[in-house]
Amino acid sequence: MAIEVRIPTILRTYTGGAKAVEGSGATLAELLGDLDTRHSGLRERLVDDGGLRRFVNVYLNDEDVRFLGGLETPVKDGDTVTVLPAVAGGRR
Repeated sequence: MAIEVRIPTILRTYTGGAKAVEGSGATLAELLGDLDTRHSGLRERLVDDGGLRRFVNVYLNDEDVRFLGGLETPVKDGDTVTVLPAVAGGRR
């Protein structure tokens, strides 16, 4: 069993169009590193020197990882990680 990572449309060019990919690792950082070995460039779109990029939201089983430990959040087989780009907008 593996960890399912749901990919938003804007990042599917890195996954060959796949809506979801599988990876492994003990932490979110390890999982993203594992994914990057098969989907080169994906990790750099999600992470910068300070951690998760500001305009990217990542959820572990529907919980925002920023409140769970960021990149050091533990993950395990059977978990689902969802990546969502932050959306901004409004009325003038």
